[in-house]
Amino acid sequence: MAVHGALQRSVVAPTGRHSASVIFLHGSGDTGQGIRAWIKQVLNQDLSFQHIKVLYPTAPARPYTPMRGSLSTVWFDRYKISNDCPEHIETIDSMCQDLTGLIDDEVKNGIRKNRILLGGFSMGGGMAMHLAYRYHQDVAGVFALSSFLNKNSAVYQALTKNERELPELFQCHGTVDELVLHSWGEDTNRMLKSLGVPTAFLSIPNLYHELNKSELEKLQAWILKKLPEKPNDE
Repeated sequence: MAVHGALQRSVVAPTGRHSASVIFLHGSGDTGQGIRAWIKQVLNQDLSFQHIKVLYPTAPARPYTPMRGSLSTVWFDRYKISNDCPEHIETIDSMCQDLTGLIDDEVKNGIRKNRILLGGFSMGGGMAMHLAYRYHQDVAGVFALSSFLNKNSAVYQALTKNERELPELFQCHGTVDELVLHSWGEDTNRMLKSLGVPTAFLSIPNLYHELNKSELEKLQAWILKKLPEKPNDE
């Protein structure tokens, strides 16, 4: 199992007092800086908040099977880009450990777990679902944009034994996504809902495998709903 140091990250600091954090995971082959720049291009500004720090970590480069073993900045390996194959669980679990270090750093800085949101785009959203629903069920919520879980995912297996209240999932998916099919996102949402996850699923007409402004504005509103500004009572 690969051992990594601290993950590189790009950070948007809160403009006021820091009382919550968002960890936003990029898609395969991208970087934290890359997805932050993409969001900034779509919104014409950073995804920023008065009281919330937004962290964009970068996945370490690893051999990626769908690219014939070429190195790519991916959170985990896949046997193929399909929802109908086994998960590469060893690389998923290894990365869950690394990302737990990022969560622990926020907690050490005085941010409670229920004031942390996990999410991402494409593979980043899949990674966030593994991280939250298998290891950190006490976070404030999870978001997944153009993402999916494989059939028979370890996430589903973990939740069949679960009895606690689970973090809400905010999911968005373009109806004409050709890389990660809209139906894969719908299937993921339906399965998680059946296992007790409170979910919202937003279909975005005519959107391919990409981000768009209305989606990011809705995400921003959802983040503020889950992580409202708090008075100085902590």
